[in-house]
Amino acid sequence: MNAPATPTGLPVVVIGAGPAGLAAAAHLEDRGLDFLVLEAGPHAGAATRDWAHVRLFSRWGEVVDPAAEKLLAPTGWVKPDAASYPTGGDWAELYLQPLADALGDRVRFGARVTGVSRSGRDRVVDADREAQPFVVHVEHADGREERVFARAVIDASGTWSTPGPAGGSGLPALGEKAAADRIAYRVPDLRDPAVRARYAGKRTAVIGSGASAFTALAYLADLAEADDGAGTKALWVLRRGISGSTFGGGEADQLPARGALGLAAKAAVDNGYAEAATGFRTDAFERAEDGRLVLVGEDGRRLDPVDEVIVLTGFRPDLAFLDELRLGLDDRLQAPLALAPLIDPNQHSCGTVYPHGVNELSHPEKDVYLVGMKSYGRAPTFLALTGYEQVRSIAAHLAGDREAAERVELTLPETGVCGGAGLFDEPAAAEETGGGCCAAPATLTIGAAPAPSGGC
Repeated sequence: MNAPATPTGLPVVVIGAGPAGLAAAAHLEDRGLDFLVLEAGPHAGAATRDWAHVRLFSRWGEVVDPAAEKLLAPTGWVKPDAASYPTGGDWAELYLQPLADALGDRVRFGARVTGVSRSGRDRVVDADREAQPFVVHVEHADGREERVFARAVIDASGTWSTPGPAGGSGLPALGEKAAADRIAYRVPDLRDPAVRARYAGKRTAVIGSGASAFTALAYLADLAEADDGAGTKALWVLRRGISGSTFGGGEADQLPARGALGLAAKAAVDNGYAEAATGFRTDAFERAEDGRLVLVGEDGRRLDPVDEVIVLTGFRPDLAFLDELRLGLDDRLQAPLALAPLIDPNQHSCGTVYPHGVNELSHPEKDVYLVGMKSYGRAPTFLALTGYEQVRSIAAHLAGDREAAERVELTLPETGVCGGAGLFDEPAAAEETGGGCCAAPATLTIGAAPAPSGGC
């Protein structure tokens, strides 16, 4: 296909058919703009389905985009109870897939984007750059290659495919790749008999300090209490110490399930199902004589052998296929320059991140936007509501409605940890969870004193 002379009349290409990508399509549809969604997976919410067993800490009323709901209404779609908590599987099956179906053949599955550039212009060339359309290189599941031309690109591909490694330096620890048979980078689905057998009666190290680590600790504690879980033990490996803020907002959290999630992790430690190694930055994995793994810290500490390791140190954006575009990214978070100060996890929780839109998400390359989880780079403070506000603003901007693009239409819940999921099957469960996590700080230390606050 020959490149059009100008972007006029071309669609907006949306990369990813997850929550933010499909919401972007719904807003573009609402604005009467042409679009095309390219999804590498075979279904809507492909990444979300990978954690189908994990329950969100946001209610249904907080994870359905208004423009998407408007689009779904004529199809006979029935919105789930707004006060209940979906799992990742629920979110994909009951909302994302129906939304993709409603959008029709403008959502293409099995279409992996491998590169984005300006037509006829690599990132070095200035001449007539903004007058050229974007060219998007696509590889289809059947091996076919295609070039798609676009007036704008909205990258909602997320960060799920690029989890962080165990190494405290941000690089894989020595021996981490060789130990891949005993390491997982996702919260395990203990409903699966094979997965359950992998962890039952075993000693498992959980590396990380966010909501995903909380979830894994709580799941392992539940397994330890079950009939088939005798001997199940968790070793919680943190790069910092444990204090009152470690477990999030607790009962003060305006997302009750998010607060209860932190309390469940605290209970796992308090009840003896998990011990903690604090101030520990993993430097190497070594094999014990029996095949188990020994974690070695940067300070030389060696932890007792473990059978399995679950690494939950966050995610990072895959920027490789955007390399020919001129992106303005913060050198720490890999988030857009204007957004980064607003989401710095050293300063902000979810509730103190200001709603933002096209202004904060713009780059030196005109009309390319990173949205959803990917827009946050390495910051863990993302909520679905934030992504919906982002794409609403961008769609308004692309439609020429500057006033709507700059208008704030979002109020976020306050306090607590972010970027993960909850545990609870019943809406009331979070509110009924007792205890608290925000009293006077108490530090639990194994070995040397904890490292300075920060990191996972």
